[in-house]
Amino acid sequence: MGPEGGNVSFEGAGAGSQPSPGGFLNRRIVPALTALSDNTYMSAIRAGMVSVVPLTIIGGLFIIIAFLPVNGWDKIVERYLPLLQVPVTATFGLLGVFVCFAIGYDLGQRLKQEAIVSASMSTLLFMLIQVQMKDQTLSMDALGSKGLFTAIIIALLTVRVQKFFTDHNVVIKLPKNVPAVVYESFVSLTPMLFLVVTLWVIRFVLGVDINACIQKAFEPVVFALNTLPGILVYAFLVTLLWSVGINGDNAMDAIVAPIFLQFLTANVEATAAGQPLPYVTAYGFFTTFVNVGGTGATIALALVMLNSKEPGYRKVSRLSLPTQIFGINEPIFFGFPIVLNPVFMVPYILNALLLTTGSFLLMQWGVIHRPLVNVPWTTPPIIGHYLVSGGDWKAAVWGVVSIFIAMAVYYPFARAAERQRLKAEADSQATINPSVTI
Repeated sequence: MGPEGGNVSFEGAGAGSQPSPGGFLNRRIVPALTALSDNTYMSAIRAGMVSVVPLTIIGGLFIIIAFLPVNGWDKIVERYLPLLQVPVTATFGLLGVFVCFAIGYDLGQRLKQEAIVSASMSTLLFMLIQVQMKDQTLSMDALGSKGLFTAIIIALLTVRVQKFFTDHNVVIKLPKNVPAVVYESFVSLTPMLFLVVTLWVIRFVLGVDINACIQKAFEPVVFALNTLPGILVYAFLVTLLWSVGINGDNAMDAIVAPIFLQFLTANVEATAAGQPLPYVTAYGFFTTFVNVGGTGATIALALVMLNSKEPGYRKVSRLSLPTQIFGINEPIFFGFPIVLNPVFMVPYILNALLLTTGSFLLMQWGVIHRPLVNVPWTTPPIIGHYLVSGGDWKAAVWGVVSIFIAMAVYYPFARAAERQRLKAEADSQATINPSVTI
């Protein structure tokens, strides 16, 4: 925050004798939420999910080409559809494999294991339980988004067991003069054998369908996140975390990203099959339709305060606006600030809830197209709305309307903060120069 980016008082006049809400949040809530956000396993999951985003973007581009919303295009590309769907299958169809490898690698690094060995072991075990007994082939469905939760749990379990064996020296060690790759492969042999035998017994000897069990365990969360109440709770939690200084999107991403990615894959598959898209809150719904110009639609706040009478607000708004176009709102978030500031926290959270509700209902009613293509979160609003919806112009119009709605919500709070800041500055000047009549 710059020299002019002062704070709107959180405690208010005369609050010094009482505990402030901000103090309580900082002492009690923020440390716990920060610990959750920085948790090693959550961080590894988050890294793994982020690593597959380019794959979904590439697959999405081929989906757009195959199903471009232009009259007569379907006839032109009909003969090329199988060819265009190959990259889609190679990306969306193998998401579980890529996620398992990426999480295993990242967690291996974090736990000081040989990362490539951790990733390879995780992928081996994930593939093992996808083998179908009757014909010894792999279940392709489980290798894609339907196996994401299994991939995550297998990767975490594998690296955790690997570390246990390493820490307790239950490994085979060769002389140090052998090549490092050979040395590490033998070190991993004992935990790998243990895990292979264990999962083989559970899956094939006892006949437990591990994929089905894990999917069943996550079913309530999966169901809830495609309902309006469920996604509203998620929107509230994300913005609440941001309001206390924690990256809410990152903190929640490890939990929800696999679900939203499953939804997006199902929408892609439905498009390829010529069926209605089943999910509203697929990947891209929240990042594009709710986080318009940053979480909490803060681009609207920058626009409202662009010509503020208060120099600090005006300067921060003008400096932050170019970054807000690409969804980067830290300058305004910490410059006003919004964090731990109830004057801005209220509209910040309210905008997320309003845009979530509006976008959800418009998609549910079929007014605008449901998410079909994953685009980078830095894609400017309106353009992002158009691309994520697979080229729906009505979604782009809703993007414009969303910004105006957010501006209307921010306006009274912004003006109140401006008046409070100007009054405080006037009082300060009067104290410095008491001869001036206010």
